[in-house]
Amino acid sequence: MKLAINGGKKLRETPFPAYNTIGVQEEEAVLRVLRSGKLSTYIGSWHTDFYGGNEVRALEAEWADFFGVKHAISVNSATSGLYAAVGAIGINPGDEVIVSPYTMSASATAILLYGGIPVFADIEENYFCIDPKSVESKITSKTKAIMAVDIFGQASDFKALREIAKRHDLKIIEDTAQAPYAKYNGKFAGTLGDIGVFSLNYHKHIHSGEGGIVVTDDDELAFKVQLIRNHAESVLSAKGYKDKNELNNMLGFNYRMTEIEAAIASVQLTKLKDLAEERVKNVRYLEEKLRELPFLTIPPVREDCEHVYYIHPLLFNEEVASIHRNRFMDAVKAELPPTIMRDDSAVLLSYGYVKPLYLQPLYQEKICFGEYPFSLSDREYKKGDCPVCERLHYDLLITHELMRPGMSEADMDDVVAAFVKVWENRAELV
Repeated sequence: MKLAINGGKKLRETPFPAYNTIGVQEEEAVLRVLRSGKLSTYIGSWHTDFYGGNEVRALEAEWADFFGVKHAISVNSATSGLYAAVGAIGINPGDEVIVSPYTMSASATAILLYGGIPVFADIEENYFCIDPKSVESKITSKTKAIMAVDIFGQASDFKALREIAKRHDLKIIEDTAQAPYAKYNGKFAGTLGDIGVFSLNYHKHIHSGEGGIVVTDDDELAFKVQLIRNHAESVLSAKGYKDKNELNNMLGFNYRMTEIEAAIASVQLTKLKDLAEERVKNVRYLEEKLRELPFLTIPPVREDCEHVYYIHPLLFNEEVASIHRNRFMDAVKAELPPTIMRDDSAVLLSYGYVKPLYLQPLYQEKICFGEYPFSLSDREYKKGDCPVCERLHYDLLITHELMRPGMSEADMDDVVAAFVKVWENRAELV
């Protein structure tokens, strides 16, 4: 059977079903807000509406209750949430924050925004989160925090990270954009550090189009996030701030969520448990079939953790396949169609994830605001800094989203069949 990459017939032409979690309840919530005429009630000064309108406040209360935290603060994106979190913990120019290189760019640019220096620690070979041993090796007198990213839907090793943070008096920011409803020792991801950030971007587990939630049990951190979210500098005098130390990082932004987004997110939150559990069920179905293929390895789930699979990772064995991962996966992708509503993304199946951040031009050229803040540090960013991350990205890791809710067993059977077809006809690729 000739492979599609070589001109043969594709295994499947019909697009995969969309991941669309929006329904009648969200429509009704939007109409309720529209009919009220109040699409936002924020005021960027000290006032009753400094904290936002009824929908925003209701969402925040519901989120705090669901995840068992004292404070939940809505923002207009998880990126904004990360920026506010870094500001709230007091990062100053020249301070170092240790972060994973294998994450969305905002995890690191949040540090740069306040003049901090991202220091990239390597990742775990089996779990893909930041490696505590590598973190420990990167700590200096300038280190002030760790940014732990719960990548692909699994929590980082917080037992080890908290021990390191306590020993060196460091704050932990948890970027859990990809892992809502994941658990670590029975506790929700996002609630494991000093401050956590969730995403409500349109392709996450649940969404409001754009949006994010910052959570913390620390009263002071919560208020600082609320200040940064809504023009902090305009509020401080009315709040009676006089100590100059209280002014640190209190240059505010407009990171405010709208009432419509909050109303949608409130409905979506009620669906999170079922959506996360369906992802897990679909992954189990796929893995039962994929583990029969000798060139693939199913990565383990961290002990005492519950994975929620924003992305399903697999590991490729080139020695068994006798062909490089990229060539093999190009052939698999050629057999499959795109997904409805993600047509421009081609097949939601790839090799690697994101290029290790420190290899991006921003870090290679050390240019941000001119040469600032890199000019405050002698840190260099070069290939080989995180060898595990590089090996996974360039040679071993396969990632895909073809296990999301809405995918039937028949749809997933086609995904498996594409792997099998290429495996059985791999001689065509050599």
